[in-house]
Amino acid sequence: MQHRRHLPWRAAPGEAADPYHVWLSEIMLQQTVVATVRPYYAKFLAAYPRIEDLAAASVEEVCGHWAGLGYYARARNLHKCAQAVAALGGFPRSVEGLRALPGIGPYTANAVGAIAFGLPALPVDGNVERVAARIFAIATPLPAGKAEIAAAAQGFIADQDAQAAPGDFAQALFDLGATICTPKSPDCPACPWRAHCRAHAQGVAASLPARAKKPARPRRTGTAYVLLDAADNVLLLRRPPTGLLGGMLALPESPPLRAAWREAGAVEHVFTHFSLTLSVLAARRAALPRGALMAPAATAQLPSVMRKALDAGCRALNLGDDDE
Repeated sequence: MQHRRHLPWRAAPGEAADPYHVWLSEIMLQQTVVATVRPYYAKFLAAYPRIEDLAAASVEEVCGHWAGLGYYARARNLHKCAQAVAALGGFPRSVEGLRALPGIGPYTANAVGAIAFGLPALPVDGNVERVAARIFAIATPLPAGKAEIAAAAQGFIADQDAQAAPGDFAQALFDLGATICTPKSPDCPACPWRAHCRAHAQGVAASLPARAKKPARPRRTGTAYVLLDAADNVLLLRRPPTGLLGGMLALPESPPLRAAWREAGAVEHVFTHFSLTLSVLAARRAALPRGALMAPAATAQLPSVMRKALDAGCRALNLGDDDE
């Protein structure tokens, strides 16, 4: 406990973990770093103090709060899961029951089970994966070595401390990987498991886990149209519920109206499986069509790539006079 990280979703020593807090943080932390998650976690708890509040909200509202956090299918599944848990009257207290909920896979089920309910399960995230690869000196490159590393990591739960307090043990492993057994330049002299680490004994800790060379990320192109009215409201569309940026507010991809469009440059954004270059065109009209979906340009809750495009369009429009 002495060297634990102090994170807003963690219960204090001696206090029971709140399953809602554990689940919300674990969903947000998927492929996202702690520093990015902190403000979003606080914002969600302020808007939805209980899971019942989250379940009662509209999916559009939830997606709005999620805007900028990325991997937007998580927001839709978060809402579906909240509704399922509210209907059940609480989270299931078994790994199998947790796995049956929308958006919860093996890792999240194990994390919530161990941390919130003290179940003898080990969540294997990137930190635990790295620790296991080094402790057992597993040289098979990722991603092919994931199953081998995960199987080896299951040996950790035979540890006496893991049996006594599965949640504390899991979080201690997270912290070990995040602060000592780091991806580069691991601090082996400070590691409590140094004497048992095969990679340290072999002098190869810093090179594990090995990673196969990634193929080049494909590049895609598109266009975003920024149309502002005299009050600096921007015309928006709602993306289809599935697919890229599903359910999120976005800028039009084709000209929404006839206007004096001007070039506003291009913006770059990297998604998991491809890179995207958006050419931005911008225009201003005295008024947007009656009934159109719009929001103040300065505060519109948009995905990061759309916020980049909107900012580029606003900068371009501020360089000249308004167009009718």
